[in-house]
Amino acid sequence: MEYRPQEVEKKWQRIWEEKGVFKAQEEGKKFYLLEMFPYPSGRIHMGHVRNYTIGDALARLLSFKGYTLLHPMGWDAFGLPAENAAIKQGVHPADWTYENIAYMKKQVQSLGLSYDWSREIATCDPEYYRWNQWLFLKFLEHGLAYKSSAEVNWCPNDQTVLANEQVIEGRCWRCGTPIERKEVPSWYLRITAYAERLLEDLRELEGRWPERVIAQQRNWIGKSEGAVLKFQVGERYIDVFTTRPDTVFGATFVVLAPEHPLTLELAKLGGRYGEVRGFVNRMKQRSTRERGTEEEKEGVFLGVYAVNPATGEKVPVWSGSYVLYEYGTGAIMCVPAHDQRDYEFAKKYGLKMKQVIEPYSGEAPKDGAYEGPGTLVNSGSFSGRDWEEAKSLITQWLSSKGLGERRVAYRLRDWNISRQRYWGTPIPVVYCDHCGTVPVPEENLPVLLPRDVKITGHGNPLEGVEDFVNTTCPRCGRPARRETDTMDTFFDSSWYFLRFCDPKNSQAPFSIEKAEFWMPVDLYIGGIEHAVLHLLYARFFQKFLYDLGLVKDREPFLKLVTQGMVLKRWVSIESFLKYLNLSEEDELEKLVKILKTKEEPYDQGV
Repeated sequence: MEYRPQEVEKKWQRIWEEKGVFKAQEEGKKFYLLEMFPYPSGRIHMGHVRNYTIGDALARLLSFKGYTLLHPMGWDAFGLPAENAAIKQGVHPADWTYENIAYMKKQVQSLGLSYDWSREIATCDPEYYRWNQWLFLKFLEHGLAYKSSAEVNWCPNDQTVLANEQVIEGRCWRCGTPIERKEVPSWYLRITAYAERLLEDLRELEGRWPERVIAQQRNWIGKSEGAVLKFQVGERYIDVFTTRPDTVFGATFVVLAPEHPLTLELAKLGGRYGEVRGFVNRMKQRSTRERGTEEEKEGVFLGVYAVNPATGEKVPVWSGSYVLYEYGTGAIMCVPAHDQRDYEFAKKYGLKMKQVIEPYSGEAPKDGAYEGPGTLVNSGSFSGRDWEEAKSLITQWLSSKGLGERRVAYRLRDWNISRQRYWGTPIPVVYCDHCGTVPVPEENLPVLLPRDVKITGHGNPLEGVEDFVNTTCPRCGRPARRETDTMDTFFDSSWYFLRFCDPKNSQAPFSIEKAEFWMPVDLYIGGIEHAVLHLLYARFFQKFLYDLGLVKDREPFLKLVTQGMVLKRWVSIESFLKYLNLSEEDELEKLVKILKTKEEPYDQGV
């Protein structure tokens, strides 16, 4: 028989839908299979197809084996592309998004994938983002959401703040524009409060998650054990974090990150404000990745001296390109004899070097820093001590003098969730001159996005919607102003897998009983590019909900598969024809015949 897909496939897809073949039944031996839901960009591509067909093949096998299967699909529907489309094409972001969802859903359904469409969600639906706002209020209630004005990552193209995790090699993760540093009042989630648990629980995922993903998360959290030591400058103290307190007697200068609040303050005190300001501005144009990896290190003397807490000696204070404000305290003590980066900096600028660790072999390198183990020398009463023992002894000694303390530092920083754009979840707080910052009561959720808004690409669109901005304080009834920032779209995707367990619930984000039946996700399929974005944030949300008693599992995804990328390779028609021994004049029939008989494909991308 001739196979006519337009007829046969539509027939069976209709029968599957009518009979509810793929609807999840909450009984029996469960299996929750999930692929990362897509952004409704307008059309599905081969990356989507690869991801979804892997899941579909497994779903059908599991169903045949008698599992009760949850295999849902939805749409990660908020975000900047919809707003950018509104600017370029004059279409409302909601219209653009829902039109794309309809088209992409039709495409996905035409593939005959075994999704339970009765559980479909879209994060731009008020019945979904209502629970985003509810979760935000829970974070706020437990001291894990706060507003702060700080220097942040700013995308000048998208005109919005970015979290550290959304800056890839100094560029915006979405549009690729080089980011700038800018001070903007923003809302944060205190993910750092979960840093140790996020790190420790990675052990549970070993053997079930790709090693590369685990390594990326471990490195991003970046735990370091050491001490914070105080270097006095006049009436001020510079707090430096070091993992090598055993080398403090060899600290011959201090370097601050260009962004450190004390950098310009001390430069003004030292009479070098103009030169230092120029250096700071130049460093802000470079990504932290560039500054952290570049061979040629730059610096500028601030004109002041600090007191080494161990020796009492005065040491110069500099600002340097290789010190990052995001790590530790944003200031380091420099021991050029025992740190290669400090050595290169000291050699370039003619700064003093002092050996305080003697290798066990007695042979220190003639050129470069010795960073290995050994015995302390030139270290006062600690000379002769083993370096490991000296770490704790020196920390205790300085602590007794009020000049140091043991500290665990993390590279991870709190998550900035504020976005100065329209197409996202409104942050449910108001500002009252009498009451201050006031959360919107749960019974008043959702705070709806206004439909009538002008999107020009300049400034925050919500600030110009007076009916939205002007409101009354829920505490005192006086006039108040709404928060006009919206939430980072990664907030939406940090718990969507739980909503799939109970997508029609109007009383709660999900019922505890249904989440207990389906969770955790037994197999999650998606891109490795989300290792320290979505996957890290989802783990954070899961742990918070675990603390609230809403879920029973500390980890959301039992097993993770990263499916790889579908890449394209451009091949010139000339090289392709040459490979096939054809000229441009050959007939199409001859080309087709050769393609059918050629044993080896020209290229995997063809």
